[in-house]
Amino acid sequence: MGIADEKVDLPASVSDVGALIAWLGARDARSASFIGRVRGEGDLTELFLDHHPAMTEAGLADLAHAATDRWQLSALTLIHRVGAMVPGETIVFVLTSSAHRAEALAACEFLIDRLKTDVMLWKRETFADGRVQWVEPREGDQDRAERWG
Repeated sequence: MGIADEKVDLPASVSDVGALIAWLGARDARSASFIGRVRGEGDLTELFLDHHPAMTEAGLADLAHAATDRWQLSALTLIHRVGAMVPGETIVFVLTSSAHRAEALAACEFLIDRLKTDVMLWKRETFADGRVQWVEPREGDQDRAERWG
């Protein structure tokens, strides 16, 4: 299929989602986005995302290419933070743009579903009482990813 513009990144922070949306400029008017934030459930004080830079960057790039092979997109932004975060902070931002609404929506959903299973990231949670635990993959995440084939 193909793509005109692509942005894939692993920053320590995402400060201006509005600027990322503005990056689309005057491209296609049909865009879909997903903003994921750190949940504050169970007295969580910190979420730390660890990664292997080369493997994680390659995984993000492969995922972006899989989306552009499947849908005709004029722009794609796939940003996943790494490092320490607190509840409420943006952890992931996905934005797709296409000449067709259905393609933008499907590509955005595909990217967020597959991101959880296809990209090498490890989550460690720290709680107010001092507990620290690594987050295990959820069965539902695998089920959602598999529906895309």
